[in-house]
Amino acid sequence: MIGVPLRLKTAVALVLLGLLTLLAGIGQRTIWAPSETFTASAPSDAAEAPLTVIDQNLRTLHGGTVKINIEGDGNFLLAAGRPDDVDAWVGQAAHNTISGVSEDGKSLQVEHADGEAAAPNPAGSDLWVSTENASGELEYSWTPPADGAWALLLASDGTKPAPASVSMTFPNDTSTPWAIPLMVLGALLILGGILLALLSARKRNGKGDGQGSGFAQRARANSEARASSRVNMVAAGITAAALLGSGTAANAATPAPEPSGSSSAPAAQEEAALPVLLDAQFRRVLEQVSSATDAGDAAKDAALLAERVGGTELEVRTQNYKIRSQVGSYEPRMPVRSTKLLTTVVTSDRDWPRSVLAVTQGDGNVVPQLLTLVQQSPRENYKLVETTPLQPGTTFPTISREGTDTLAPGDKTGLLYSGEEALSGLADRLTTPESAFKDKLVEGESSPYIADTLSYQAEVVKAGENGNFSFTHKVVPESTVVFRTEDGGALVLGRINFGFEGTPKAAGDKLSIGDDAAALAGGKETTTGMVLSFVESMAVYVPPAGSTDPMKLVAATRGLVGASFK
Repeated sequence: MIGVPLRLKTAVALVLLGLLTLLAGIGQRTIWAPSETFTASAPSDAAEAPLTVIDQNLRTLHGGTVKINIEGDGNFLLAAGRPDDVDAWVGQAAHNTISGVSEDGKSLQVEHADGEAAAPNPAGSDLWVSTENASGELEYSWTPPADGAWALLLASDGTKPAPASVSMTFPNDTSTPWAIPLMVLGALLILGGILLALLSARKRNGKGDGQGSGFAQRARANSEARASSRVNMVAAGITAAALLGSGTAANAATPAPEPSGSSSAPAAQEEAALPVLLDAQFRRVLEQVSSATDAGDAAKDAALLAERVGGTELEVRTQNYKIRSQVGSYEPRMPVRSTKLLTTVVTSDRDWPRSVLAVTQGDGNVVPQLLTLVQQSPRENYKLVETTPLQPGTTFPTISREGTDTLAPGDKTGLLYSGEEALSGLADRLTTPESAFKDKLVEGESSPYIADTLSYQAEVVKAGENGNFSFTHKVVPESTVVFRTEDGGALVLGRINFGFEGTPKAAGDKLSIGDDAAALAGGKETTTGMVLSFVESMAVYVPPAGSTDPMKLVAATRGLVGASFK
């Protein structure tokens, strides 16, 4: 009789324990469920700085979209760019970096770096794929504009302190690994308690019947065996649920091991292979270049070009305006169009200077035009340095729009000729009719530049009865840019200075120059000699090493930039 009350008490205890366990599991999914997000704020005592960088790792710290709230006095901006671009733009300026979140999830970790007290205003920089301008407060959802890592730059105008009130809301880990095991365990404990109570009740009833008949005893024995079996099954289920719960929790607490051989090196290599401009950035830059060039062309004012045009193109257009102000019939430079963008060529090399190409054919472009844009340093914007019409009948070589390598001018790796050799060969071909490169560098069937240049020079010599004339074509080495093409060859671009000198054959002989050159020289005739200077913008395709094909002139143009008397 002592065993039955003990079993009843145990049964009651199991039911109560099961109820508590079941409620604990349900509670983890309801009243004790973790918040879907958590918010961390920058400490109020952080040092002031003109720039604040928000580290790339914060965007993916907890997965999902990160929301940023910023409060500041007056106007400020938040710019998104590649991490290396952000770092390069910040340079030596004093800045804060929001690099992480405290263990309790309440504070943002801010690191301060001393440096220059001010920086240029980052507004309008070509480095940013997007910018958000705000006054007083900004709520920003941080989503990546493309694959790869992205960082943020926060600033007022580069001179005032960047806004210090920054908070970030992250997705929280809402998993409850113990909830299901606890609910299962609670249910099993309740079931076990009920079965144990039933077994105890039957046991007590059997004892009250005395010895009874043999049949009754056998029935009672079978019933007790079945009940014991059920209790054993419940116990096994309880054990399995406990093991399941502990295993789930262990898996949640233990990070998955990284694959063998994994490291941050592949990620760094992937980052290094990314193009320096996204398509949206490129189009924005091209539109600004086109607008600046249109304004300068319309007003014949080179000062309007300075913000977006430089190098060879600024020099040629400046002189073109000067000539056209005196010679109304002089042909203007081909307009620069951002519409009808046929293709782009973007380097994946992250160092500066950075060069990119666009091929466009908008209104006023008789043939497609190759535009070369260069960004000299992180804090400078891209400028148009050359405009070169494609040769008629020429096919532009295929170059990946996802980013390609640029090679040093003297690098011949995988090429029939290096960039230096290609342009030097072209210069020699333009100077000497029987050049060693006569059969190594050709034009298309309808491409006239080399033939026209040689013909022009020959006619000047033949017609110049009173003068001796000479011509030179010299490569400007620092202008050479080489892009790898998809077939393993290269597209080489650069500037060649075309010099044209004339000296009278005898004392008293006069040499005459055209109206265009006279506008720069200040006169039309000379008895002492004259010098004309032209700029040639050129693009040459170089086949890959081992090819038997010749180099091909892809694009070419010439512009008068100087004229003087000796």
